[in-house]
Amino acid sequence: MEIKVMTDRDREFVMSIDKHVDDTGYANRVYTKSGYVIWEKDQQIGIIVHCILWDHLPFMNLIYIKEEHRKKGFGKQAILHWEEKMRQQGYKMTLLSTQVNEESQHLYRKLGYVDCGGLVFHDTPFDQPMEMFFRKII
Repeated sequence: MEIKVMTDRDREFVMSIDKHVDDTGYANRVYTKSGYVIWEKDQQIGIIVHCILWDHLPFMNLIYIKEEHRKKGFGKQAILHWEEKMRQQGYKMTLLSTQVNEESQHLYRKLGYVDCGGLVFHDTPFDQPMEMFFRKII
């Protein structure tokens, strides 16, 4: 497995997965190096996207592994790679989230993430199951 910073060449693959990003947002990810493409044997199999909250807290917005590559350790390796990149940049803690009905919460806990809160958006334009947040000292 290899993890590479997103480039303009990855645009079609990334935007096929992440329906929340537009052309300007994608260009910003490339410029700020805030997105990674996960590769296995010269094939794009997933992505990680992050931002920095309050100028000092890396937040993983999205990790996505294509269905046929799940439960093979790629997500774990990708998260550990991202954590190491954040540590190398001098950050002390990371934050990520998932909806309460998603399986990824179990992986996050196995990797040492601790529950630290949640958001509820019932009866809003963003109605969804509760978003759970996790933190990890790196």
